Amino acid sequence: QVQLVESGGGLVQPGGSLRLSCAASGRFIRINVMAWYRQAPGKQRELVAAVTAARQTNYTNSVKGRFTISRDNVKNVVYLQMNSLEPEDSAVYYCYAEANYYSGMAYFERAAHWGQGTQVTVSS
Repeated sequence: QVQLVESGGGLVQPGGSLRLSCAASGRFIRINVMAWYRQAPGKQRELVAAVTAARQTNYTNSVKGRFTISRDNVKNVVYLQMNSLEPEDSAVYYCYAEANYYSGMAYFERAAHWGQGTQVTVSS
């Protein structure tokens, strides 16, 4: 019921910046938490940053002070501004959203949805 489309990944040199965007579309009542996860080769997917509908934020320790998550509740878009990028930040970044929606007579609350992922590579 929710489609998430990411954009903004790419190749950047160490110390550089990138901005990821994720737009949510579909028939939903409300989107609760929106977040960014990442997965590097051979590693588990990890939470990078999350933001609630009330714009409370949470970051994994390794990105604090370098990354900023924000959202536009009107456009249903979540952003991840990534500064001072390091090679260790290289990974596929996935958008995540929890949504409330109806499907027929069934009501789904805080249903998890994932984007297709966007590659971020930090290399000189």
